[in-house]
Amino acid sequence: MKKNNAASSGRAPVGRRLLPLLACAVLLGGCAGTPRNPDDPLEGYNRAMFAFNEQVDKVVLKPVAEVYDTVVPTPLHIAIGNVFGNLADPWIGVNNLLQGKVADGLGDMMRFLVNSTLGFLGVLDIASEAGLPKHDEDFGQTLGRWGVGEGAYFVLPIFGPRTIRDAVAFPADLAANSAWEPGHIPTRNTVTAVRITHERWRALGTEKTLEEGTLDKYAYVRDFYLEQRRYKVFDGAPPRVYEDFNGASAAPLGNGVDVAASTAVENLELLGMGGLQLAHRRSVDEPK
Repeated sequence: MKKNNAASSGRAPVGRRLLPLLACAVLLGGCAGTPRNPDDPLEGYNRAMFAFNEQVDKVVLKPVAEVYDTVVPTPLHIAIGNVFGNLADPWIGVNNLLQGKVADGLGDMMRFLVNSTLGFLGVLDIASEAGLPKHDEDFGQTLGRWGVGEGAYFVLPIFGPRTIRDAVAFPADLAANSAWEPGHIPTRNTVTAVRITHERWRALGTEKTLEEGTLDKYAYVRDFYLEQRRYKVFDGAPPRVYEDFNGASAAPLGNGVDVAASTAVENLELLGMGGLQLAHRRSVDEPK
């Protein structure tokens, strides 16, 4: 009897030790069976490229933008932004016309004429004060307007988040927005450097809010980017999509994080001059 009891008592601790392992196995099996986000079949590559872009930003872009913030006065920041925005208006107008939005397209062309003359080559945004609103269109939106599917989410080196459709359209946007740059190579390089630095400067101060507000920065930026692109392609009325998977997407986390995500996406789209031009609100607007 004693021998049997000892054997039984010896088996009990082993069983208790196996229970947590079995529970972990069940949980891991459930996780392994969870479908991935269908919008992001290239997630492994995209996460690696996202991390690479963040390192480039940390080492190069952000420090330069911080110097730019310190050295350049606010009125000059505004003037530089106005000039680049003015140079983007003709291509925005072309895309509005290609999408069949004739009134908006003509308004964009008028904006360019007004700001290039009365606004001293775009330094002053006279057109907005005159009631000609600034639009945001690019060739990717034009393709989407004509029924081209967006394809998978795709992170470009340096240039950041896109969809396959937007990545295909990106060279056209880049060429159109570079058409105004001077032929003199040193001058052109300087203009490009200022443009990149100015775009990165606009996102300063939002990284901390974004990093503290979400457990998965990559997933949040991805979901925010895709949502905004669909919003733009359908001019604010995207069709509802009901997904039947239990993805790991981050849930909405409040105004402060949304603003941080929008500016982070702008930062990641560096040279996409037709990229997200959302209203830039600081994280101080977040409810306490």
